[in-house]
Amino acid sequence: MSGYLRKTIIPGGALALLFAGLLFAFWPKPVPVSLATAERRPMLVTIEDEGETRVREVYTISSPLSGSVARFEGHVGDIVVAGKTMVASIRPTDPTLHDARTHSELEAAVKAAEAARDLAAAQVANAEATHDYAKAEYERGLKLADRGTLSRSALDRSRMEVRTKAAAVMEARAALRVRDFQLQRARMTLREPASARDAVTDEPCCVEVRAPVSGTILRVFRESEAVVQAGAPLVEIGDPTDLEIVVELLSTDAVSVSIETDVLIDGWGGRQSLKGQVRRIEPYGFTKVSALGIEEQRVKVIIDFVDPPALWQRLGHGYRVVTRIVRWRGNDTLQAPLSALFRVQGAWSLFKVEEGRARLITVEVGHTNERSAEILSGLEVGDILLLHPSDRIEDGIRVTARDAS
Repeated sequence: MSGYLRKTIIPGGALALLFAGLLFAFWPKPVPVSLATAERRPMLVTIEDEGETRVREVYTISSPLSGSVARFEGHVGDIVVAGKTMVASIRPTDPTLHDARTHSELEAAVKAAEAARDLAAAQVANAEATHDYAKAEYERGLKLADRGTLSRSALDRSRMEVRTKAAAVMEARAALRVRDFQLQRARMTLREPASARDAVTDEPCCVEVRAPVSGTILRVFRESEAVVQAGAPLVEIGDPTDLEIVVELLSTDAVSVSIETDVLIDGWGGRQSLKGQVRRIEPYGFTKVSALGIEEQRVKVIIDFVDPPALWQRLGHGYRVVTRIVRWRGNDTLQAPLSALFRVQGAWSLFKVEEGRARLITVEVGHTNERSAEILSGLEVGDILLLHPSDRIEDGIRVTARDAS
């Protein structure tokens, strides 16, 4: 009997163990997944975009006339005082150099001016001689009129002749002065730059441009001496403690922003977020090409700092910041991670883990931000949610938490 048992029971037990091992090996194992918990907490829905700080009022000082501006001795960051600090000194520019042909033409112009001046001098001498003769004739007429041998009308004609000749003398002398000025201009035009500079008198010739407002120099357009045209920018002045932020939002986002909307300011270099508020939304949109080459309609939104200047005084003109304009705020909302949500036949759905199995449920979603969604119905606080469900996950499948390591 014992031999029979050994021949039947022992092989049967081994076969059962083999079957159990195969069953365990091929039995479906729980799918490892990432899990999260539905919980209530404050929620913000924001519009995030990069912005740039700028001084609220920037004054660009331009050259009032064309000329040579002297080297600027100041530096960016220097303090200027309205009406006292000189920001530019402009003097007339030197004449240009002449080529051989131009020089010959200018020499000929000088000779022509000299000849015209000589002609005008001769006309003055002729007019003076004629005037002297008319004056002598008038004096003789006075003696004859006293004797009664010259009529009164003839004496009047002689007097008029003297006046006419005197006016001719004045006219000739004026023409001579015109020729003198023309000769002087022709000679100055002929001068080379060095000799023309030597001909300048010691009288003040420079125009000093002074700061119209008090503030700090933000930018210097020309530091070295240079020739500038009228209206060319020289320096920018502003108050770096009076900053604002300009953000270029997409027009589709700008329509959902209103005046006095709260703003959180990050990415500025500090450890904490700064607080701001929308002051103005410009009504004019413009086209801007994105980094991907896509044309976008943008709108400038101006933001003021709400925090005291002591918190953001390290910021300056043209600094980069990241702004988050608050569209909606919830103090106590039930939230689920966005990575847990997906669409099933147009409805929002997710997998909730119950007793180690994934259960497909439909939820009603409210507001969403870049990380989570507001759940209006379908979930309770503390429900375990499955994140990033793959195609291996289906309703009722066994799951296990993925090892965090």
